[in-house]
Amino acid sequence: MTEPAATYDLIVIGAGPGGYVAAIRAAQLGLKTACVEKMPTLGGTCLNIGCIPSKALLHASERFEEAGHSLAAFGIKVAGVELDLPGMMGHKDKVVKANTDGVDFLFKKNKIDRLLGTARFTAKDRIEVEGKSYAAKNFVIATGSDSTPLKGVEVDETRIVTSTGALSLPEVPKHLVVIGGGVIGLELGSVWSRLGAKVTVVEFLDRILPTNDGEVSKQMQRILTKQGMAFKLGSKVTSATKTDTGVTLTVEPAKGGDAETIEADVVLLSIGRRPYTDGLGLDAAGVELDERGRVKTDRHFRTNVEGIYAIGDVIAGPMLAHKAEDEGVAVAEILAGQAGHVNYDAIPSVVYTWPEVASVGRSEEELKQAGVAYKAGKFPFLANGKARAMNATDGFVKVLADAKTDRVLGVHIIGAEAGILIAECVLAMEFGASAEDIARTCHAHPTLSEAVKEAALAVDGRAIHI
Repeated sequence: MTEPAATYDLIVIGAGPGGYVAAIRAAQLGLKTACVEKMPTLGGTCLNIGCIPSKALLHASERFEEAGHSLAAFGIKVAGVELDLPGMMGHKDKVVKANTDGVDFLFKKNKIDRLLGTARFTAKDRIEVEGKSYAAKNFVIATGSDSTPLKGVEVDETRIVTSTGALSLPEVPKHLVVIGGGVIGLELGSVWSRLGAKVTVVEFLDRILPTNDGEVSKQMQRILTKQGMAFKLGSKVTSATKTDTGVTLTVEPAKGGDAETIEADVVLLSIGRRPYTDGLGLDAAGVELDERGRVKTDRHFRTNVEGIYAIGDVIAGPMLAHKAEDEGVAVAEILAGQAGHVNYDAIPSVVYTWPEVASVGRSEEELKQAGVAYKAGKFPFLANGKARAMNATDGFVKVLADAKTDRVLGVHIIGAEAGILIAECVLAMEFGASAEDIARTCHAHPTLSEAVKEAALAVDGRAIHI
């Protein structure tokens, strides 16, 4: 066997949010650490072609929409608003560079060796990167996920794009068809809708945001429809044919029926993501996968092979950057002999449309299916003073609490800054708080967070302002 170029306490494979955080925490704890990444910049999908660039475009497109349509309501007259798409893309690129450069700085600060290339296991204690062999006592697989393909829809990242292509379109399409009514499709559909595209969302199921609370999904569809987006629910795309001017889609009812054709300039395929394990040589190491192609792990992120661990999108659980980050910290602490832990009942999720959607814990549907007796308290932003001042009165806060113990089981928010408001609710659930605990906590006035307090009061039927 070839002598390794270097030997480490830990080699992390993948420098996305889970991987780079695991590497940094391990280095902080004194482990000699290296991290393998095939991209020329660190940060993985999230920082380079996912979370960060999409949020830059979401924020910029919201400001464009506001300048052109909303500021007059505040007594601000703006004339001659024009879209500078190259300038907006330049803003996105600067944001991405600042974030990826930041991770690069952190690697140098923590003396983490960066191995540029693709990793492949050659044995359970060895990997090969660009022809060089490296050994380690432990490995963490943090290779993330990529876009799920769809039969009959061939991606070229020009006319038929994934989220990667949708972040860099050279011009605003006249008609963008989004295949998939989940988080990615709605966020990027919102960007291009605000910039002037007609947007049609085709979703196989009978509602958008199918993993969210049902009431949230219904209200969000009404809001997005009012904003100009169109929806074809219970429908499936069976083929996509590229033409000289765009793409012709064949769309059929999910439960059978006559097909129709839809003409689009650009098609965004966003039906979900799948774990990325191609070319890792997991068979050489003996690492087992589950029926969905994810790396099998126990509660301590261990695979079936001693010394090999896995975190993030490549294992079971929600495919969220912050979930991967928490797992990265936990696995590093476990490897250093500490008690790393992740509470999967308190992982928030956010959809960065306008208004935002945020949730933590279980939905009403999940509680009913599990036979859990609960009480619900709801408060609309229409009755919140700060929301009125902001002209941001769409949406509500809903708190679900155990009918006997009053412990908070789930919180669901549609509204401005929902992604910030949910943090209080996550903290409450992390420490086992009751709805009464939230209701008895003094909230500053006037703030949007008062809606959270009022929803908690509403669990016991005593909301003040409705």
